[in-house]
Amino acid sequence: MKIPDIKTKKLPGPKSARIIKQDEHYTSPSYTRDYPLVAKRGRGFTIEDYDGNIFLDFTAGIAVCATGHCHPEIVKVIKDQASKLIHMSGTDFYYKPQSDLAKKLAEIAPGKSSKKVFYTNSGAESVEAAFKLARYATERQRIISFLGAFHGRTFGALSLTASKVRQIKHFAPLVPEVHHIPYGYCYRCPYNLKYPSCKIYCVTYIEEELFRKDIPPEEVCAFIVEPIQGEGGYIVPPPEYHPMLKKLAKKYGILYIADEVQAGMGRTGKMFAIEHWGVEPDIICLAKGLASGLPLGAIIARSKLMVWEKGAHASTFGGNPISCRASIKTIELLQKKYMNNAAKIGTYMINRLKGIQAKSPVIGDVRGKGLMVAAEIVKNKKTKTKAPEIRETIIQKCFKKGLLLLGCGDTAVRFSPSLIITKQAADKALEIFEGSLKTIKK
Repeated sequence: MKIPDIKTKKLPGPKSARIIKQDEHYTSPSYTRDYPLVAKRGRGFTIEDYDGNIFLDFTAGIAVCATGHCHPEIVKVIKDQASKLIHMSGTDFYYKPQSDLAKKLAEIAPGKSSKKVFYTNSGAESVEAAFKLARYATERQRIISFLGAFHGRTFGALSLTASKVRQIKHFAPLVPEVHHIPYGYCYRCPYNLKYPSCKIYCVTYIEEELFRKDIPPEEVCAFIVEPIQGEGGYIVPPPEYHPMLKKLAKKYGILYIADEVQAGMGRTGKMFAIEHWGVEPDIICLAKGLASGLPLGAIIARSKLMVWEKGAHASTFGGNPISCRASIKTIELLQKKYMNNAAKIGTYMINRLKGIQAKSPVIGDVRGKGLMVAAEIVKNKKTKTKAPEIRETIIQKCFKKGLLLLGCGDTAVRFSPSLIITKQAADKALEIFEGSLKTIKK
């Protein structure tokens, strides 16, 4: 099978174009469609559209399809569970799959503390649950989030988000007492300092300035932080960042919430990205890759924090039995081989991208862990001038050649394929990507 294989003279093809026309007539314009792909069928790391064009998928449904599209073992458990029980509501009744998955998540979560699990349907709902639990458990009202963060678009999650102005425009007032501070973004240090001489000022600033002049630390319920910023640009903070932030949180009785919605579930080569820094969060937010494409989210919290009374928070569809079965099988597959594959292929891709970076005038930075990889596009390497228009041109050129990519942050291209990706497929993707850079140069 040729991958990719573009058969139509132009994209979209005629069948896909008709579907797009109908969609634009009936569907909300708020959806962000980066290019005219109409997906019909997915297999492994490929997507086929309605005109028979086959694409190499390096988006995995926005880092959701951890085990690839329609993994046969995932499909098998979905069919099996669907033939037995689809829904009865885990809020008011018990499901064995729900209980089994909670046990598994509590066991694999980082740290020695005992854990409990609450189920949701999405990343935004997981963030909402974590936000509510943090306020409930601490009886404190303030929370600190980070510039560049994306935590979702529901009102609580949106209040924590600081990714793009268009996401919050016209929606004020948001949830009060949310404070945003700069993230540990060494390539574009917000304080114009250099690592390591900066001594991680992006963390020490919180205590030296923020807690002295603006925010009483005893009123802060939590820090909510992405171990690696996702929509903000796949930004990997310096090694000392998370341990220092956790130490500061502990000093003032502040909870540490790790938003692992995009970075978790094996994507970085470890089950949870925060494990790279040896930190035990108080609450972990999960979704995306948790159930290989089925809608499922969760928070994992220390048992001592999960103290809210019955009815304080619930979800009709959260912990659906089909999704839970798919998640249990997903974790099994990740632990068996795909998490290690993510680490191996991710390292290979980063090294290859750095080689491309050395030859390209528009790649300013290459960063990532596992299969959470980004190349930041700039107009000039010395000035680091952002180049979102060049980034978009690259993505469109790759699409026309059969490679599906997405942007992240202001000016980065993300590589987030399924964790089953092969070295051969990675080479092909990077060949197409590098080819698009050469046309930009010309």
